[in-house]
Amino acid sequence: MSTVEFYNKIDQVAGPLNSFAYKLTKSTDDAQDLFQETAFRALTNKEKFRPGTNFKAWTFTIMKNIFINNYRKKVKANTIIDSTENLFYLNSGKNAINNQAGSNMLMDELMTMVTNLDESIRVPFMMHYEGFKYQEIADELELPLGTVKSRIFFARKALKAAIKGNYGNYETVRERISA
Repeated sequence: MSTVEFYNKIDQVAGPLNSFAYKLTKSTDDAQDLFQETAFRALTNKEKFRPGTNFKAWTFTIMKNIFINNYRKKVKANTIIDSTENLFYLNSGKNAINNQAGSNMLMDELMTMVTNLDESIRVPFMMHYEGFKYQEIADELELPLGTVKSRIFFARKALKAAIKGNYGNYETVRERISA
């Protein structure tokens, strides 16, 4: 069979091959890649085609085998090999749930500490926490600006002492909250 005849046969089965590729991959781009690889393999192995046999079946078999081999490669690439003692990684990975429960509990405890502050320092502190500027707080509470800044400072200092009393180092709590 000449090369021109071989190209003509590939052109004749291109439609059904594309349809079959799409049926296998369920993706237009992947189907085009599969078709191109099938056509390439058929052309590079044209001497293996025996005249008088079904050309369409031969190319479909090539496509099916390429798809199966690619699928096996993907499965093998996604396989995790755990060589640790007691299969630590395999046994621990799937059951782990990433949530913010610890951070939420810490924030609740911190908010309880804030509510336990004396009202004279808690109110300016909470207003500052909510985004008010020092001058806005001073205007709202009808206090001098310096007094507002001092009360917020004393609130921070009292919170640091409460955190240290409950948890030890407040830097540890900050790390746990931001994690």
